[in-house]
Amino acid sequence: METVVTVNSNQVQKQDSRQNETLNLLSSTQSIIKEAVRRLGYNDAMYELLKEPLKILTVRIPVRMDDGSTKIFTGYRSQHNDAVGPTKGGVRFHPEVDEEEVKALSMWMSLKCGIFDLPYGGGKGGIICDPRSMSFTELERLSRGYVRAVSQIVGPTKDIPAPDVFTNPQIMAWMMDEYSRIQEFDSPGFITGKPLVLGGSQGRETATAQGVTICIEEAAKRRGISIKGARVIVQGFGNAGSYLAKFMKDAGAKVIGISDAYGALYDPDGLDIEYLLDRRDSFGTVTNLFTNVITNQELLEKECEILVPAAISNQITRENADKIKAEIIVEAANGPTTLEATNILAERNVLLVPDVLASSGGVTVSYFEWVQNNQGYYWSEEEVAEKLRKKVVDSFERVFSTAQNYQINMRLAAYMVGIRKMAEASQYRGWV
Repeated sequence: METVVTVNSNQVQKQDSRQNETLNLLSSTQSIIKEAVRRLGYNDAMYELLKEPLKILTVRIPVRMDDGSTKIFTGYRSQHNDAVGPTKGGVRFHPEVDEEEVKALSMWMSLKCGIFDLPYGGGKGGIICDPRSMSFTELERLSRGYVRAVSQIVGPTKDIPAPDVFTNPQIMAWMMDEYSRIQEFDSPGFITGKPLVLGGSQGRETATAQGVTICIEEAAKRRGISIKGARVIVQGFGNAGSYLAKFMKDAGAKVIGISDAYGALYDPDGLDIEYLLDRRDSFGTVTNLFTNVITNQELLEKECEILVPAAISNQITRENADKIKAEIIVEAANGPTTLEATNILAERNVLLVPDVLASSGGVTVSYFEWVQNNQGYYWSEEEVAEKLRKKVVDSFERVFSTAQNYQINMRLAAYMVGIRKMAEASQYRGWV
């Protein structure tokens, strides 16, 4: 008897939309890299080297599930460029992970490391899975299986993973333990974002939000805006967004809007951030507890001094860029503003601090963790915070000065700063 398989058309459309989105992210990244390479005076060969990762590995991971069945998962590890040093980047567990996304994210990691003058190139990994529907033991078997599959191309001097979407210190601990078993010696420097007792760093959990907060302070100084009393909107209430809302409130700002996947909350008199933090779930969801909810798009267009997209990509586009009323936009998410929207905002004199600069606190403190692992000496939370602040302030100044000197927007300036060290190292190695 013939089996008839029914395909949900909405599901197909969603998959096609997702593929187009990641392809657009990759192509827009490549177009900015091309312009940055040209302005830096490098030839076409340099662009050809940097427009794609040097290596991408696709792996298949068999995992025994709790019901006794075996499920095969697909995973990726992309290594963009290791001219400066080992590659570095997170591993995400998500049902919509795909090869193009992982490639684009590894390229952004190269840029972040260049902007912050870290001795790394960019890497990224991912597994197509839905961790929300998996048990604790299934996640452990998947984490260990991924390390076994990529073990030949990763390591403390090759490629150093870290947490990303839906991964956490526990998953990093399993991965470190599996790698240590394979190598037959303890290897804490193989991975970052670990629990403190296994060589993790103080300040890692809040590092991304701390970096964004410092960038907001620096941008506000350039525009003559006082943080105290400034109206702030944070789109996204996950790890980075929730901590950021708290840091802004603690600094005296008025957080008038926050959002999650289900909608947004807005109050021109300021939201009770502590109340919202107490009631959000582990995925950063809180708006489903309220009835006076508006859409994410409506929130983006509310009047404020500082807007922080901290959710997903492609939120500010050519369709709504002219409706944005913020004076400063600081990107905490990956790719929340399209290239067309970036140009519209620049023409309107909106100061946009790009993701590759603003959201680099995490990789910077990951670098600190790797350094501490290598030397066997661990810093206090105050030392980590002080070192992070210096890195962020210095990096912001480099990008802002480049934008001023070349009379270009901050995104292109950040790419130029991010590419310079990688391109120079590639030349010295004789690759180009």
